[in-house]
Amino acid sequence: MYIVFEGIDGSGKSTQSKLLKDYLISKGYDVELFVEPTDSDIGRLIRRLLQNPDARSDLMQKTFGLLFAADRMILMKKINDLECKNKVIISDRSFYSSLVYQEPYDWIKEINRYAKQPDLVLLLDMDLKTAVSRSKETDEFENEEFLSSVKEKYLTLARNSSNFKIINANNNLEEVSSDIKRVVDSVFDKN
Repeated sequence: MYIVFEGIDGSGKSTQSKLLKDYLISKGYDVELFVEPTDSDIGRLIRRLLQNPDARSDLMQKTFGLLFAADRMILMKKINDLECKNKVIISDRSFYSSLVYQEPYDWIKEINRYAKQPDLVLLLDMDLKTAVSRSKETDEFENEEFLSSVKEKYLTLARNSSNFKIINANNNLEEVSSDIKRVVDSVFDKN
């Protein structure tokens, strides 16, 4: 099972992915947790470039698109190997993040066509002001206007994809975690 957390920065993806990992381990599952960008050489380059003042320029958007796709292909090999060993894979972000953060959409979709489709996408939907105030990121993508556009793109993806479940991330930590566990348990019960 490949489970992905998506949502704007500050929505709680990192915290909730760790809580879900602990929960599934307590239920006897063998679980691996990943974060995009990864800690590969490409992932470290992405993190460094995200700090550039021109990170949202057209040229940098295309550069990020390629770098994220390359970083993701390295990760896909690991995920496929782990799934063959019946591990549950949880990822903090996936190619859906590239679809909503980078442009142009059709090109980003094309360069990610080999990325593995998650079995379940947990979209943490949160009020923009709260997310911005909670975000630890300090890059060019952390402002309400930009994140409003990203949030709308996520919600459109969720409406058009059967593997998405929207989680109200405005609730307190325990309520969000309970909602996630309920969704994940129902998916595991079906399989």
